[in-house]
Amino acid sequence: QVRLAESGGGLVQAGGSLRLSCVDSGRVVRPYTTGWFRRAPGKEREFVAAINWSGTDTNYANSVRGRFSITRDTAKNTVALQMASLEPEDTAVYYCSATTVDGTRRRGDFGYWGQGTQVTVSS
Repeated sequence: QVRLAESGGGLVQAGGSLRLSCVDSGRVVRPYTTGWFRRAPGKEREFVAAINWSGTDTNYANSVRGRFSITRDTAKNTVALQMASLEPEDTAVYYCSATTVDGTRRRGDFGYWGQGTQVTVSS
């Protein structure tokens, strides 16, 4: 069972930084890829970034590549999303998710989800 919970959201000015964390408090059945998605007001939930179980492979949406960094601390069952150079367009609810499908960005492949954390970037 995978149980995900996000933290670290908040209000930040454009150009600022935030660090989101996702902790898995469940019992890990098998290795999985952890992803971050976001949903902006009036838009569909979209892929942001993902990292495989070993932390050796990462994947980013074009809109965040070079500004966001995803890392995993396996010992702490935690995945972090470091966000820099934030823009008002990054305002959204950010969700942590998990999948056993390697290399995927498809929302439908992610079967486990956290409740989300709000990120608001002011201009």
